[in-house]
Amino acid sequence: QVQLVESGGGLVQAGGSLRLSCAASGRTVSIYDMGWFRQAPGKEREFVAAISWNGVGRRYADSVKGRFTISRDNPNMYLQMDSLKPEDTAVYYCALDKRVGELRLRADEYDYWGQGTQVTVSS
Repeated sequence: QVQLVESGGGLVQAGGSLRLSCAASGRTVSIYDMGWFRQAPGKEREFVAAISWNGVGRRYADSVKGRFTISRDNPNMYLQMDSLKPEDTAVYYCALDKRVGELRLRADEYDYWGQGTQVTVSS
């Protein structure tokens, strides 16, 4: 069974930085792609970034490209968030995709989820 636990969220001023962590447990988590998603109040869960099992492949949402960096040190995954904006305020979730293939960008394509961590950016 896979378990994902996020940490590192908090309150930060616009322009500041936060680093989110996702601790993954389970026998084979290191061989699967993982991703970060976020959900703001009243909005759908949206893709933020994804990383391949070996850390080589990475994809970002246009809204965070150049500001966020995804990385992993198996079995853990990270999201470095710089130049934060108020519109980045959301609950951030880490997720794991058990299928082999290209990095996926849709939430319904991921198999396991963490409980989420709140990120609030004040203006």
